[in-house]
Amino acid sequence: MHFQPQFRVYIAFFLFAMCTGSLFSRLPDLQVQLGVNKAELGMTLIGMAIGSLISLTLSSPLIVRLGSRTTLAICLLGVMALLSLIPLLPSAPFVFATLFLMGLLAGALEICLNVEIGRIEAQAGFGIMNRAHGCWSLGFFVTAITASLVRQADISMQMHMHVLLGLMFVIGAITIAGMKNAPVLTKAGAEDKAPHFALPTLALLPLCIIGTSAFLIEGAGIDWSTIYMEEVFDVSPFISGSGLTLFAFFMALARLTVDPVVDRLGARLVGRVLLSVAAVGIAMAWLAPHPYLALIGFALMGAGCSAVYPMAVSAAAQRTDRPAVINVAAIAQMAFVVFFLGPPLLGFVAEAFGIRNAYLVCLPLVLGSILASGALPVGPARRKKLAA
Repeated sequence: MHFQPQFRVYIAFFLFAMCTGSLFSRLPDLQVQLGVNKAELGMTLIGMAIGSLISLTLSSPLIVRLGSRTTLAICLLGVMALLSLIPLLPSAPFVFATLFLMGLLAGALEICLNVEIGRIEAQAGFGIMNRAHGCWSLGFFVTAITASLVRQADISMQMHMHVLLGLMFVIGAITIAGMKNAPVLTKAGAEDKAPHFALPTLALLPLCIIGTSAFLIEGAGIDWSTIYMEEVFDVSPFISGSGLTLFAFFMALARLTVDPVVDRLGARLVGRVLLSVAAVGIAMAWLAPHPYLALIGFALMGAGCSAVYPMAVSAAAQRTDRPAVINVAAIAQMAFVVFFLGPPLLGFVAEAFGIRNAYLVCLPLVLGSILASGALPVGPARRKKLAA
């Protein structure tokens, strides 16, 4: 079956989100299975954070040596295989170790997918990065709505994850089998030799704040929305899973449609509007007296954090104080620290002060990002129109 090269990467983004989403959507069941509180569950989830951060920092040379296709086969199929073990594990330490190994693969997979879509984008001559990340969000939406229905039907976590991951494994293997590595262009080759760790400059800090706030909202929405709905409102499994469903749906919708708006109005205005929407959503989730108001809050959070990180990365790449790859690496690594470590640490806040207040913790960073949004480009984006 013939696909354009970018569509195979789109499918890989989608599958990556689907398989990891299968775990996040069943976190309430995992908490019961392990017999742990929210703080202990947060500590368990940190295993994936630690593995991912190690991999994000150190795996680039190995990815270059193996090539995108081989790396994708090992990491994507490996993540699925490790996730299939989670419902069978008897205690939190075993889950922590498995998530650590999964994080090692997931960090390398994140680099691989973004590098490959970047090379295809450069070869094609038109933008496809946001659409690729939109497929990630779409994968979370599909797995969220599926999990809501599955949990409502009282299907066990083991049955749900094994059937879903088995199907994803087959689709992933077929997708990767027909894949060819995109050409390594001169610019991409130079980026491959860039430092693995780059500290942000003082001038880059506003963009780092903007990017990390978006990732904190995304991680908090994905990891804790289902548990929040169950604990605060004691609703049915379908309604509790709807928080994640709406979060992922509106994030995907915004990512797939926002590019023309940014081109027309500029990143600074769009960024401020999106961050303000996210702040309203967080406040609604924190204060909501009724589950449906909380669901609206999660929808606004998903839309609000959708395109903020890509706009911050784009602005970092346009700076001329250092090579673009160093600035982008600096903001990316800071953002991923927050994405992977933030949500598990919110578990401690939830255990100590209640899960409502865990979402309140996100609000000051978002408000700080609105103040820092002056670092985003003020005018409409100017892109070269190249033929495909």
